[in-house]
Amino acid sequence: MVSENPFAALQTEVQNVLEKALKKAFPAILVRDLALEKPPNPEFGQLASSLCFELAKQIGEKPIALAKRIVKAVNKSEFSLIETAAPAGSGYINFHANFARFSALTINSASQLGTEYGFIKVAKPLKIIVEHTSANPLHPLHIGQARNPMLGDALARMFKARGHEVFRHYYIDDVGRQTSVITYGYEKLGQPKPEGKPDHFLGKIYTITSCLVEINRLKKELERAKALKADEEVTKINRELDDWVSVAAELKDRFPELFENLLEKISKDKNPEDAINKLNRGYEEGNAKAKRLIRKVSELCLQGFKDTLSRVDVFYDSWDWESDLVWSNRVAEVLQRLKTMPYVFSLGGVLEFDAEKVLRELDLRKKLGLKEDHEVSPLTLVRADGTTLYTTRDIAYTLWKFEKADRLVNVIGMEQTLAQLQLKIALHALGYGKHADNFFHFAYNLVTLPGYKMSSRRGRFITFDEVMDEAVKRAYEEVSKRSPQLSEKEKQEIADFVGIGAVRYALVEVDPSKPVEFTWDRVLNFEKNSAPYIQYTHARACSILRKAARKPKKPAYELLGEKLEHEIILALAIFPDTFIEASEFLKPSLIADFANAVSDKFNTFYNALPVIKAEPQGLSDARLALTDAVRLVLRNALNLIGIFAPEKM
Repeated sequence: MVSENPFAALQTEVQNVLEKALKKAFPAILVRDLALEKPPNPEFGQLASSLCFELAKQIGEKPIALAKRIVKAVNKSEFSLIETAAPAGSGYINFHANFARFSALTINSASQLGTEYGFIKVAKPLKIIVEHTSANPLHPLHIGQARNPMLGDALARMFKARGHEVFRHYYIDDVGRQTSVITYGYEKLGQPKPEGKPDHFLGKIYTITSCLVEINRLKKELERAKALKADEEVTKINRELDDWVSVAAELKDRFPELFENLLEKISKDKNPEDAINKLNRGYEEGNAKAKRLIRKVSELCLQGFKDTLSRVDVFYDSWDWESDLVWSNRVAEVLQRLKTMPYVFSLGGVLEFDAEKVLRELDLRKKLGLKEDHEVSPLTLVRADGTTLYTTRDIAYTLWKFEKADRLVNVIGMEQTLAQLQLKIALHALGYGKHADNFFHFAYNLVTLPGYKMSSRRGRFITFDEVMDEAVKRAYEEVSKRSPQLSEKEKQEIADFVGIGAVRYALVEVDPSKPVEFTWDRVLNFEKNSAPYIQYTHARACSILRKAARKPKKPAYELLGEKLEHEIILALAIFPDTFIEASEFLKPSLIADFANAVSDKFNTFYNALPVIKAEPQGLSDARLALTDAVRLVLRNALNLIGIFAPEKM
C-alpha cells in the first residue's frame, strides 16, 4: 500500500471512525466540523479531537462523559492505521496510531514514490511568475542582496514541485538616474574593457562617479546658498559636503588609479549633472546613442550577475528590460488611462496618484488587510521633467506579466512594502481587481554582518562572490580536518557543495520577516541547524546503506517500537503536509526547519540504536528501510531549497 500523504491517510481514517461513532452515539446531533489536532506530547497519541467541548454546550453533559460515550461507540473493526481511541483529560478523544502499519505505509510510500515523495500536486495547476533578485545593474551583488535570489529560487522550486508551471523572471531596472550615472563615468573613461569580473569593475566606476558628481553638485549649491546669505542652508550643505569628501578620500585610497582618472575626466565637465540628466531623458525617449551606451553597460554588469548566480544554481527563464516597456508605449498607455481617472492630480507639474482616495471609494482596506487608520501616501507617477518613476513603470510591467501568468510573486525587500501596496491599489483603480488578488509581494528583511556596516555609496560591502569564496575556503579547511584521508580533488568537491549549500541555507532558514545575522560560526556549523549538518546527516544515511550492502528483504515494522523510531516515522509522514503549508503560504523556511528537525532525530537514533547489527534480522531490515526513507526525504527537502544532498562527506 502506498500513500502520497501517509499522515493525511491517518487523519481521514480517524475522521471517518469519529463521524460514525458520533452518529451512533448521538444520532440527532449534527456536527459539521470534526477538526483534529496534534497533541503536544506523543504520549497522548498522534491525533486528538476536542469536539466533546462543543457538544457539551448543546447537550448539557460534561465533555469527559461525552468522550467516553463516543469512544464506546467506536467500531474497532474498522481500525487499520489506528491502534486505540481513548477519552482523555477533561474531554478530549485521543487516537494512537498502529505504528506497525503506519510505519509500513510511510516507509513504503517514501521508497516507491522516491523523488516525488512529499510533493502533493494541486488539482488546478497555475502559471506562476516568480520575479526575484532584479538588482540594479550598478555594482556586484552583495550579501545584503543575496537573500533575494535564495528565497526566490526556493519559492520557484516549491511551486514547480506543487505542480504549477513556473517562470523565473529578472526585471532589469535600466531606466533612471543611477544607470545614467554609471554610464556617464564609463563613457568618460573611454568605455574600457572591464578589468576582472565586469560587475566588480563597473561597481567601482559607479561608486566613484556618483561620489564625484555629488561633490560637484554640492559645491554649486554651496556657492548659491552663500550668494543668498542663507546661513542655515550653508551649514547644512557644508555638513553633506564634508561627508562626501570623506567618502572620496576613502575611495581614492582604495582605488587610486581609477579615482584619479575619473576625477581628471569629470573635472573637465562644466556640469556633470546636466550631462547625466540629458543621458537619462535620452534613454527614456529612446535616443540611439543613449540606448547603445546604457545597454552596453547594463549587459556587462548582468553578465557578472549571471556568473555569480550560476554558482548557486540560480537561473532565469526571462530577463525583462524596463526600458523595453517604456519604448513600447506600455507605460505611456497606463499613464494615459490613469490620467482619465479621478484619482490622479497634478501638483507643481508633478503627476500624483491618490492611493488613499482609491482605498476609500473602492472600500479596499479590509480586502488589503489594512487598519482603518492606515493612510497610504500618494504615488508620484511623473516628475516635473517628464520622466516616470520606478513604480509607474512597474504597473505596466505587472500588467505585461499577467498576460503570461495567472499569479505573480514579487520577491522584494520589506523597504518596498509601500510601493508594492501602491502598485496593488493602482491595479484595483484600473479595474484589474482579479490581478490584484493574484499579486503577492514576498517581503524579506535585511542581512546584517556583526561588526561591519555596509554602505553602497562608499562602495563598502561584502560581495556575494566574496562570501561564497570564503565559505568554500572555510569548508575546505573543515573537511581537511575531519577527513584528511581524502584526495585533494575530493576535498575540493566537498568544500564546494558544502560552502555554497551553507550560504543558501543561512539565507533561507530564517523567517523572511526577521533579519539574518550572518556569522560563520552559525553558517558552517557541522553540529546543528546548518546545511553542512543536514548534508552530513544525508551522507551518514547513505554510508549506513552502503555498509549494509543489502536491501531490506523482510522488514519487521512491528519491531520499530522505540520512541525515537516513532518520532522519525511521524516526521517523515508529515513531510507532505509541511510541503503543502510551505508552498501555499510562501514559507521556504519551513522546509529548512523540517530538514533540520529530521536530521536531529535521525542522528539521535543513529547514536542510540544499532542498525546493521540489530537483532533479529527483521528489525535490522526495518531500521535500514527507515534509514533509506530518511535519506529520500532529506534529499527531497534539500532539493526544494536548492541544496545538494551528497552521498559522501
